[in-house]
Amino acid sequence: GAKWVHIAYEFARYVMIEDMKKFSVGTCIPFAEAVTLRPEDMYIAKARHRVGYNKLLQVLQNEDIVIQEYQKKAQ
Repeated sequence: GAKWVHIAYEFARYVMIEDMKKFSVGTCIPFAEAVTLRPEDMYIAKARHRVGYNKLLQVLQNEDIVIQEYQKKAQ
């Protein structure tokens, strides 16, 4: 029910934040801290969303490139 969805969301959010912290080490990108804060207004919330979304997209694209290179080498 609703409690399970909330728990799953909180867990996924926690895992995402920990991954962002791990990938942001040494990059001077404070997006992991921005994700953990609560929004004061919608403009800041939307900006944080864009930062998180763009970083997640970069991570997924890099992962896809690595997988494609691995598949090419495997052939």
